[in-house]
Amino acid sequence: MNLHEYQAKELLKKFNVPVQEGIACNTPAEAEEAYRQIHTLYDSKFAVVKAQIHAGGRGKGTIRGKEQRGVAVGKNAEAVKEIAQNLIGGTLVTIQTGPAGKLVNKVLVAQDVYYDGPNPTKEFYLSILMDRSKGQNVIMYSTEGGMNIEDVAHNTPDKIYKEWVNPSGLLQAFQARKIAFNLGLSGNAFKNCVKFVTNLYNAYVGLDCSMLEINPLFKTSDDKIIAVDCKMDVDDNSLMRHADVAGLRDISEEDPTEVEAGKFNLNFVKLDGNVGCMVNGAGLAMATMDMIKLSGGEPANFLDVGGTANAQTVEAGFRIILKDPKVKAILINIFGGIVRCDRVAQGVIDAYQSIGNIDIPIIVRLQGTNADVAKTLIDESGLKVQSAILLSEAAALVNKAVA
Repeated sequence: MNLHEYQAKELLKKFNVPVQEGIACNTPAEAEEAYRQIHTLYDSKFAVVKAQIHAGGRGKGTIRGKEQRGVAVGKNAEAVKEIAQNLIGGTLVTIQTGPAGKLVNKVLVAQDVYYDGPNPTKEFYLSILMDRSKGQNVIMYSTEGGMNIEDVAHNTPDKIYKEWVNPSGLLQAFQARKIAFNLGLSGNAFKNCVKFVTNLYNAYVGLDCSMLEINPLFKTSDDKIIAVDCKMDVDDNSLMRHADVAGLRDISEEDPTEVEAGKFNLNFVKLDGNVGCMVNGAGLAMATMDMIKLSGGEPANFLDVGGTANAQTVEAGFRIILKDPKVKAILINIFGGIVRCDRVAQGVIDAYQSIGNIDIPIIVRLQGTNADVAKTLIDESGLKVQSAILLSEAAALVNKAVA
């Protein structure tokens, strides 16, 4: 589950991770008032207005039809209000959103941390995630933080450092010191960075994050180390332990079909192809998608109905797949191990009758427990559904459907 920047920062503060303070706002008037509060509380001469969407590249992104950047500095209350007016209700297009962009419903008005002081400021990069090849958490960091970190990783990979941590233990003190040293810090900045990295790793583990990225990790002119931005992904499977985090979910940022699928406990991922898939089991779903590709089609989705498929889940799956206008055929590939094939077949028939006339070809391949009974049910239903027993048969029917 992805979180907005303002939500992630509030969670980090519970783990004593210093962050750039700010106020989330829904309207330009709220943004104007937020500037006044920030100016009073933090003696901040400027304020940074940040669009809150689930995508990176906001600083370089622009609102469609305007020249407004997704992140901008306001030097007074009027400027902050004007920036918020340009952002809220607009569609922000970034390198990560693609041409479709994302609607901005909220902005974060944050304090200015680039104030003058005895020492130069510096932007770093730091993230924590699971390195599946090693089975360990990895802290990735660089002295070259900011908006161009992707270019740094591509052009100068030697500037990206990695520190692995066994997930069964804590981040060791020497590892935190090593990170601060490689970032070129000394004195109070070094000590503050050690505390920051230690607390951030504790937050990563404590919140069951799958990814936690700080860019930029910022050294202020008075040697404080703070998170200016934060991207946080929390493992969905852990939300039963984090009711407070689960309540932060923003479904307006998610694909509507994936949200609907979740209501029926369907594992659904939308793709760009022309053949809809309905399968039980992730492995079989991947194999089915390969088969569609080899047959001349392109998978339109990944849809795993699980081992307890029934008429209700099958009908929900049908309706979700049919919402995609690109779908030219639907392939149902069920292996009857836990679930009986005849039960799925009856679910297909009931769903078809409930939805009404379906104009695109439907191919049903059922194998396993009661597969013969299921084929008889499909063939004698009188519906425009083609049945297959072998995978090769299903592949040939898919090829014919998309030809």
